[in-house]
Amino acid sequence: MAAPKKAVAGPLVGAVVQGTNSTRFLVFNSKTAELLSHHQVELTQEFPKEGWVEQDPKEILQSVYECIARTCEKLQELNIDISNIKAVGVSNQRETTVIWDKLTGEPLYNAVVWLDLRTQTTVEDLSKKIPGNNNFVKSKTGLPLSTYFSAVKLRWMLDNVRKVQKAVEEGRALFGTLDSWLIWSLTGGVNGGVHCTDVTNASRTMLFNIHSLEWDRELCNFFEVPMDILPNVWSSSQIYGQIKGGALEGVPISGCLGDQSAALVGQMCFQEGQAKNTYGTGCFLLCNTGRKCVFSEHGLLTTVAYKLGRDKPVHYALEGSVAIAGAVIRWLRDNLGIIETSEEIENLAKEVGTSYGCYFVPAFSGLYAPYWEPSARGIICGLTQFTNKCHIAFAALEAVCFQTREILDAMNRDCGIPLRHLQVDGAMTTNQVLMQLQADILHIPVIRSSMPETSALGAAMAAGAAEGVGVWSLEPEELTVIRMERFEPQIQAIESESRYSTWKKAVMKSMGSVTSQSSENRDPTVFSSLPLGFFIVSSMIMLIGARYISGIP
Repeated sequence: MAAPKKAVAGPLVGAVVQGTNSTRFLVFNSKTAELLSHHQVELTQEFPKEGWVEQDPKEILQSVYECIARTCEKLQELNIDISNIKAVGVSNQRETTVIWDKLTGEPLYNAVVWLDLRTQTTVEDLSKKIPGNNNFVKSKTGLPLSTYFSAVKLRWMLDNVRKVQKAVEEGRALFGTLDSWLIWSLTGGVNGGVHCTDVTNASRTMLFNIHSLEWDRELCNFFEVPMDILPNVWSSSQIYGQIKGGALEGVPISGCLGDQSAALVGQMCFQEGQAKNTYGTGCFLLCNTGRKCVFSEHGLLTTVAYKLGRDKPVHYALEGSVAIAGAVIRWLRDNLGIIETSEEIENLAKEVGTSYGCYFVPAFSGLYAPYWEPSARGIICGLTQFTNKCHIAFAALEAVCFQTREILDAMNRDCGIPLRHLQVDGAMTTNQVLMQLQADILHIPVIRSSMPETSALGAAMAAGAAEGVGVWSLEPEELTVIRMERFEPQIQAIESESRYSTWKKAVMKSMGSVTSQSSENRDPTVFSSLPLGFFIVSSMIMLIGARYISGIP
């Protein structure tokens, strides 16, 4: 006799969270916001040349199918009826660019990831075409001209990939950020798949007018992007289509938000002035500015926060973007091998409790906010023969906190009212050492959600609240209260300021590391004839002498 189904009060809502390092599928109870089950698959990143970062769109799609299937199996093992899943939301890494063939469903090139730097020459060439007294790109998009955003990645593909050029000429090409690729594929693909995106993802392409909430013809002409390859832009909470095939056949996809907007919703930052910081591959501080666009004078971005319904108002945010946060831990694991798992970083850092004067600037993809300096590269300085892997681990965590301090300072100057505490979320927030370090370096309390998966929660909330679904209320009095943990500063402000000041000197040393020769055309084999010993000896000299070379006490 089959086991009875477990009684779960309230309908369920699923969330696909497609990140840079992994894909996850999570299922929540819409009445309590309780996470019932989830599954995660780690993803491959490809680095075909220096500064290039790519991912396989088909691997990403397959990881979504696997996560959905495995989560449904786990729910059934818990005797939870998956027919109670009434909607699915999508949260995704933003800016990462995909072009595929609408007739075959095949990607025409790898996804060019948001961290990718190959387009620096493209950016430099385009910047010369913008009048000094009329930066129409920034005024329409809220974004600086940078390698970070989708338009220049798309332009590179149109210029350099013959399969893409041919498909565009023949009317077969579709463009999208990863949400578009996933929704199109999940809703049928070549058999009637829905080609769409939401306002938050569209606002990160540099082709979207954040005031009119439409693709902008002047911007498309500037980047020479054909408008017929662009997806339809809808709100963040409405039914886009139904899932075709698999365990969730017929379930509507009704929520879509870029990951940082999803986290803002998941943290329930619905009031003007509320802010959150998410610690993932990168680090992203968003402050809700309400229904008005606020343009930064201190290196922050103006972006669409959310639009939770077809007829609902759009809300905007100021954003401070840091390229490398959790990615530095993966680098220590995969490139240097000083840890075997990401979790080990906390134990190494705790073992010494200090960086012992070692400072790490992980500018692997240049520096984002507030500098927007593509010539910067990563440095570790202040090293002595006493320095060991524990000090480097501590310095890596401290670097994440210093970068957050920089964007928080910029946010405070733009908003005029300093944040009295910082709400945080993301996978890295389970690290107790990191959270205490962050409170110490900011010298304000850090408030950690008991639900680190706030991007998933935000996508689920948007999906469940959509018209035609209506199983999740976003009314303030009905929102579920999420338990929080508070970290108070434990060092004197003067020590915090001293460490921060030394970090800023290190940041200055990281700049100008790249010459005018671009990573677009640099030959990766240029040093291949040099013996391995050259690199080992040179590295040892740099490590031992770095404290003196850097000029940092």
